[in-house]
Amino acid sequence: MSARIIDGKALSAKVREQVGERARALAAKGIKPGLAVVLVGEDPASQVYVRNKAAACEAAGMTSRVIRMAADTPEGELLDVVESLNADPAIHGILVQLPLPGHIDTGLVIETIDARKDVDGFHISNAGLLMTGRPLFLPCTPYGVMKMLDSEGVALRGAEAVIVGASNIVGKPMAMLLLAAGATVTLCNSKTRDLGAQTRRADVLVVATGKPGIVTGEMIKPGAVVIDVGISRLADGSLAGDVEFESARRVASAITPVPGGVGPMTIAMLLVNTLEAAERGA
Repeated sequence: MSARIIDGKALSAKVREQVGERARALAAKGIKPGLAVVLVGEDPASQVYVRNKAAACEAAGMTSRVIRMAADTPEGELLDVVESLNADPAIHGILVQLPLPGHIDTGLVIETIDARKDVDGFHISNAGLLMTGRPLFLPCTPYGVMKMLDSEGVALRGAEAVIVGASNIVGKPMAMLLLAAGATVTLCNSKTRDLGAQTRRADVLVVATGKPGIVTGEMIKPGAVVIDVGISRLADGSLAGDVEFESARRVASAITPVPGGVGPMTIAMLLVNTLEAAERGA
């Protein structure tokens, strides 16, 4: 068996095209969706992510505003910037790029963002709405994963879904979305005993730990759909996912590559959330 590749680049291109059409419809009414991205510090990976997000916005006919701040920026100054963006009618979505420097309270910054502009879906109000099945914004990466599963026609109702990684950004909201789709969900964390015993039960396996190769082919159920969210740069400069790709593709029925899988979909769904925020405002 050789798994079919779930092409995140191709799917994200379709999503972006749809976003562009809707953005043009809003522009005809005099409204241009606007996304503000705040970058604190000079983390190389964060700078790449911010550039990609800004370029995607512009390509979709949306306004992108990047605010760069020094790594030693006082917390209060950052909060003031967020408050000013909350009050700006030209900005429909606000994203503060994570991680933030250690002296800044990440939770406080996220909670300062107006929940109606929280296009990352991290605000406690949006997390609570997701928990109760009435989300205002879906976190971009889990949202993108669900789009990928839907595009592949993966039957989630009654399926065994296993998630490796229990973060607030991916693992927990991913579990909520899969539950809402009717899957039986197991959420694994760093304390899980015998991880392989859990992953081998999965019809759908989502891995999001940031630990390269933590899941190998022998840990995957034959025919499973494997979604690799992780991406790490190795010592030789190459990029690797959380799943050992070559051994996994010989077992799985479908798998996402790294790069070119989940990453492009995360940015595409950020555009969708920003567009929806603007449409609600209209």
